[in-house]
Amino acid sequence: MIDNVSTEIQPKKRNKHSHYSYKDFFLFNQQEGTIIDWNGQQNLLLSEDFILGLQSGLEKEVGDASAAVMYSIGLDWGKMMPRSSQGGSRKNLRQVLKQTHLLFLLETWWWPFTVQGWGKWELETESKQKGFIFINLFDSMVARTLGDLGKPVCHIYAGLFAGFFTSMTHRELGCIEIQCYAMGETFCKFLLGAHERIDAASFWVNEGASAKEIEQRLYHNETPAKR
Repeated sequence: MIDNVSTEIQPKKRNKHSHYSYKDFFLFNQQEGTIIDWNGQQNLLLSEDFILGLQSGLEKEVGDASAAVMYSIGLDWGKMMPRSSQGGSRKNLRQVLKQTHLLFLLETWWWPFTVQGWGKWELETESKQKGFIFINLFDSMVARTLGDLGKPVCHIYAGLFAGFFTSMTHRELGCIEIQCYAMGETFCKFLLGAHERIDAASFWVNEGASAKEIEQRLYHNETPAKR
């Protein structure tokens, strides 16, 4: 987990961009008990027990609404990122958006999350002309920790993606997990798009449709049957 701080780390290295190593990216201050990353953000080390406790605590307090709570947390977090005043790609995101290859920019944005243990991602942009894209997430810390629950559990990721892309594109976008490691799959898969597509996918997920079936229905512009 991360939090913004004003501390600038390793100022002598700020002029270089090849900070893709563990020792360069993190500054461990044992005296103050802090871990500051390259972007000037304070990191916290969380155990699997913390994730389990957070999930079970939310479910105990709010029941099924825990998914919406985690999504909202991710949504607010994602919306703050392009506006962040800290360093790295987030600081210059809007300035370089028109000058930088989009996929390179997104990989640059996500790389710190990979280092921090959130997992690796892969974008499927073939469908962007239809108004939606798919995001594949490998080694989700949430799904890996919670184990096989037979349902999507990575709601904070869905909110994070929705918030970031909404802020970046200035369009209200939603995101939903349509395949999850916690369902016995090998990786997690998210749909990002307009809310009407997210609502349709949510209906199909609840009906038991697979990610492949949902993809095909979206490509064919299908809508849920009215009852």
